[in-house]
Amino acid sequence: MDYVIEMNNITKRFGSFKANDNVTLKVKKGEIHALLGENGAGKSTLMSVLFGLYQPEEGQIKINGREVKINNPNDANALGIGMVHQHFKLVHNFTVLESIVLGRETTRGCVLQMEDAKKRVMELSQRYKFKINPDAYISDITVGMQQKVEILKMLYCDNDILIFDEPTAVLTPQEITELIKVMKQLVAEGKSIIFITHKLNEIKEAANRCSVLRKGKFIGTVEVSETSKEAMSEMMVGRKVNFIIDKKDLRPGKPVLEVQGMTIKAKHGGKEAVKNVSFQVRAGEILTVAGIDGNGQSELVYGITGMTPIDGGTIFLNGKDITKESIRQRCLDGMAHIPEDRHKDGLVLDYTLQENLILQSYYTDRFQRHGFLKFDAIRAYAKGLIQRFDIRSSQEEKSIVRGMSGGNQQKAIIARELDRNPEIVIAVQPVRGLDVGAIEYIHRQLIAQRDAGKAVLLVSLELDEVMNVSDRIIVMYEGEIVADVNPKEVTVEELGLYMAGAKRSVPNEA
Repeated sequence: MDYVIEMNNITKRFGSFKANDNVTLKVKKGEIHALLGENGAGKSTLMSVLFGLYQPEEGQIKINGREVKINNPNDANALGIGMVHQHFKLVHNFTVLESIVLGRETTRGCVLQMEDAKKRVMELSQRYKFKINPDAYISDITVGMQQKVEILKMLYCDNDILIFDEPTAVLTPQEITELIKVMKQLVAEGKSIIFITHKLNEIKEAANRCSVLRKGKFIGTVEVSETSKEAMSEMMVGRKVNFIIDKKDLRPGKPVLEVQGMTIKAKHGGKEAVKNVSFQVRAGEILTVAGIDGNGQSELVYGITGMTPIDGGTIFLNGKDITKESIRQRCLDGMAHIPEDRHKDGLVLDYTLQENLILQSYYTDRFQRHGFLKFDAIRAYAKGLIQRFDIRSSQEEKSIVRGMSGGNQQKAIIARELDRNPEIVIAVQPVRGLDVGAIEYIHRQLIAQRDAGKAVLLVSLELDEVMNVSDRIIVMYEGEIVADVNPKEVTVEELGLYMAGAKRSVPNEA
């Protein structure tokens, strides 16, 4: 069997922790090979070894049957290996053309020669139907277009082995379909692709074979066409996962959160990030805000939670005007917030887990007396939450949060917020970058809140999540609500058109 890549018995340690434990990955020439695993399973570490960002302690790498040593990304590029990272590596004040040729510039007498480069980039763009403007600035193009620039960078370098790390996380359904078509076209031309994703539907649609990692160990490689999604997810998490979300029939109660005419100016450029937005979230309802990243969803949540002042409009919580209240007072009034950026807004990374679990309540009589913390009470409380919410870490309540996996960091925030018995839970992309086991768990927690008669405002870019979890969906485009729809009456394709601004409907009154 001819393999374009053989990673044999790779072990990569960080201190005493084995991120990759004797992992073997073999990729055939001309295939899309999916790499699947939970958060912290070692997928990105393994690809960082292949791309020369890390050096393994044990094991060997062969490219086209020849053993190689990859000391850095330049070595990887010389061997024909390119990578589209999960977080794009683009210079925002460069043009598309400048970003593509960066590091591969042609000069004559210290002067950049861009004519030939531009011609080649346009040829590649037309061949893959990318429709890019080479003179546009990166800061002015959509995330979907930025991803195309990243792909063109690899193709411009003549890479034959292409690594796609979570490439669909920020794309609309239409863009995902286009990307999978491009990937299939690339392998038809003889290139080989490693495709890291958490989305089993995409693996079924795009990949030929799939290798599964669990807790740093190699579990196995399967033929995708012969393996069900359920079987792959069980290989990945070590147990059966329930893909069907069970929830009681919708019985909405009174409005809990009411937003009337909210307007927030953008930080740059003088435009409005949120334009005259009004909606209600009722008790016993999950209302989801859908949309492509950057259409005002983040600013909307910052305004509701008090993280940024609003420029117009009113916010009511259970009939009380909270527009000018502090963040702490909003929490005391019954608002819980699972933020978009868990590191920046949800946790103090260098605090212990137990300290993070009392960030909203350390000042109460339960945890302090005359200004001195009650450490025994804090420890007992933290141990209880760790058990109830299945938060895993090396030193339990004494673990430093920075060293915990993303999924367990997220569980810590959810435990802290939900244990306060809130009236409304505002959850922003709560499952971003998490594996199917953690996603199932977090969705169960949100639905439990809804079934207990609480209100849930969910902001999500994941269309599977939007369609499965929501009772009602509002779509934001360029700071406005362009649709208010029932998930049982709308298709994913129609939702994608609203999200892209190609369709608009007058919102129903909530």
